[in-house]
Amino acid sequence: MTRSVQEDVFFSVRVTCQGVPTLQWTFMSGAVSRSIGSWRPDSSGIGGGGGSFSNITADYIDRVETYANGSLGLARLRLADAGFYVLTVTEDSGSSKDSGFVLKVNEVIYEDLQYLSVSALVLVCLAGLLMLSMWLLNRAYKKIKACRRRREQNGNETELQPL
Repeated sequence: MTRSVQEDVFFSVRVTCQGVPTLQWTFMSGAVSRSIGSWRPDSSGIGGGGGSFSNITADYIDRVETYANGSLGLARLRLADAGFYVLTVTEDSGSSKDSGFVLKVNEVIYEDLQYLSVSALVLVCLAGLLMLSMWLLNRAYKKIKACRRRREQNGNETELQPL
């Protein structure tokens, strides 16, 4: 599963076994392995609505949501939540079975959007400066040209001499 930071994730499971199982959720990543919590339904079994999670780790205490069938919800994901989630179902007889989920947590990178908007603003400012400088140079060119024409006209004036 792939989610973004601050989103929620739901690990859905369907457990079938003989007797009353104990469900243990564990998180594993490259350097960390920690228990999330364990759950044992009451004698009415899974789906009966009884039972509760216990031994919930402090990292998850305010973010974990548990369900009567053993499914697990995790709210407000963090980058550190990326990893492998294992559900171990242990029957009264001692036999157990594992099921796993891989969770990838993506970071929403606002810096890319900021870089793009700042780059666009810089380009707009440069374009404005270029347009202003072209306008000023055009005005200066016209004034210089007009000044040269006046000089040429003053220098090309011929005096009429009386006959």
